[in-house]
Amino acid sequence: MSSLQELCSGLPLRPLPENRGRWAGVPHAPVRTPDLSPAEEQLALKNALRYFPPDVQKLLAQEFAQELRQFGHIYMYRFCPSIEMRAYPIDQYPCRTQKAAAIMHMIMNNLDPAVAQFPQELVTYGGNGQVFSNWAQFWLTMSYLSKMTEEQTLVMYSGHPLGLFPSSPGAPRLVITNGMVIPNYSSRAEYEKLFALGVTMYGQMTAGSYCYIGPQGIVHGTVLTVLNAGRRYLGIEDLAGKVFVTSGLGGMSGAQAKAAAIVGCIGVIAEVDKSALVKRHRQGWLMEVTDSLDHCIVRLREARKKKEVLSLGYHGNVVDLWERLVHELDTTGELLVDLGSDQTSCHNPFNGGYYPVQLSFSEAQSLMSSDPAAFKHLVQESLRRHVSAINRLAQEKFFFWDYGNAFLLEAQRAGADVEKKGANKMEFRYPSYVQHIMGDIFSQGFGPFRWVCTSGDPQDLAVTDHLATSVLEKAIADGVKASVKLQYMDNIRWIREAAKHQLVVGSQARILYSDQKGRVAIAVAINQAIASGKIKAPVVLSRDHHDVSGTDSPFRETSNIYDGSAFCADMAVQNFVGDACRGATWVALHNGGGVGWGEVINGGFGLVLDGTTQAEQKARMMLGWDVSNGVARRCWSGNPKAYEIICQTMQENGGLVVTLPHEVADEQVIQQALQL
Repeated sequence: MSSLQELCSGLPLRPLPENRGRWAGVPHAPVRTPDLSPAEEQLALKNALRYFPPDVQKLLAQEFAQELRQFGHIYMYRFCPSIEMRAYPIDQYPCRTQKAAAIMHMIMNNLDPAVAQFPQELVTYGGNGQVFSNWAQFWLTMSYLSKMTEEQTLVMYSGHPLGLFPSSPGAPRLVITNGMVIPNYSSRAEYEKLFALGVTMYGQMTAGSYCYIGPQGIVHGTVLTVLNAGRRYLGIEDLAGKVFVTSGLGGMSGAQAKAAAIVGCIGVIAEVDKSALVKRHRQGWLMEVTDSLDHCIVRLREARKKKEVLSLGYHGNVVDLWERLVHELDTTGELLVDLGSDQTSCHNPFNGGYYPVQLSFSEAQSLMSSDPAAFKHLVQESLRRHVSAINRLAQEKFFFWDYGNAFLLEAQRAGADVEKKGANKMEFRYPSYVQHIMGDIFSQGFGPFRWVCTSGDPQDLAVTDHLATSVLEKAIADGVKASVKLQYMDNIRWIREAAKHQLVVGSQARILYSDQKGRVAIAVAINQAIASGKIKAPVVLSRDHHDVSGTDSPFRETSNIYDGSAFCADMAVQNFVGDACRGATWVALHNGGGVGWGEVINGGFGLVLDGTTQAEQKARMMLGWDVSNGVARRCWSGNPKAYEIICQTMQENGGLVVTLPHEVADEQVIQQALQL
């Protein structure tokens, strides 16, 4: 493959590309175990061959059957492009509308080997967060986007490009749904079959919506989480000499090492996959690496004493690390850790998301495919040991939180001691980071807002950094509440640190947490800079689905909603529809993401700023809805901070009218009524 022009010309069929199979030296997804019947295997093969004309089906059928039986899925490795996969400058894509070129820029970033966790299996992050289900879908999507006009919309069904349909210039250019399985059939076992059949897909959050920006996003989230954890649990602003222990250096979790360095603490991160550890070390995100627990403890003590800033990668299982910390406590009386969490892909614990302590990495991968039941048993035993060690440390002045990866949920299912007496079914012995650390931020409308400079020029990103900082500094100067000022100050610090720490991996992107006013003001400033030529090409606005309004997830984003509606998904679905109605360039709605398949409904958007007045109008309208929807929902659920914010927003915007809840003045009224 020599050019983007060829990449956008449709499936290469005559001649067929060489089948090079799985590439050596590249991380690959674990073997899947869908347990298909013979009839289902035939159906999976038939579904895959639908993309190809009859004259090549006999050859491809043999290959696809082998892939299905060897890897548990038909990825179509023959059609993995040989072009360097990366986010090319927008003006290099063949297209009829810049909005389509911007989408292509984002898709190729999600599949960049420097960004993607398993690039050849089209997995961006999280162990199973797919961009597409197979490579035929990628080729067809790129071809459709290159042909698209401003009066067409591309419709995507779980990775499959259904086609271009007539629409209006004001409509989204792209509408994506991923994993929209009928609720009664949205189980893990059913998912494995449906994915193997090629009819649905787990898009995680920003993998299947084409809005991932590399690990920078979770670096930022982890920075804010650890800073606020220090404030809440330790009562301090300065984390020098404090130890944060966690696990995972793969996709998103690879951010934890860099976050530890930015906040100035000591981060010790365990990782079983050496390739992930080496990747982060080479990128400069990880300062030191060791495979010795003894060395780990020595360095940890040294760093604590000297108050060093350190990110130390331990090549081994995190359960061994936690148990060693317990041993040190019990034998020396010294507590060597202050804060702890976990970022394994525990939403997918039995298919490579969590590796049991009893086995080596290679042994676990082998058993995972050869004996899934035995592997599951070991995973759950490992989870029980994992929690037991944390529980012992928590008896001292150590604080642990669930990072929204379903760790405590899966530990509970494994029989670990995570119960909280008198709690509802969303609560455990340890809080989720939304419940204790980030939830109040969401209630004030703050969440992970991001943008991508499609020129690919670092100078454009520097201009946007300056604009965003200036917007937040002006807001502070004009006067804001103390709680809002604190968030703005944290994010000003973040932008400066992000530039210094060279956090760009892949596209020229930036993320920060902002409220509705900040997002709109930043968007307007960027759009005006494009119009004046200060920024050379369009900028894509987006956000993580993990945001104020984007996600209904009772064990994460909505875990601090206590009126019983945490298990309802109206907010995320309404957000998807509302963004589409108000000017989004593309919208996406997903089943799964973060805590796993069937546990969450979430959505996202992309909005292309091109310097026009229409783009500014769309940004004002759509971003206002994209935040106020979730704040209004949290207000109705009884959150006082959300109530205050939504009332203030209504005063400033006469077009916004929200149903406000009345407080139940006397709880005895309810008790007496029920006694009757």
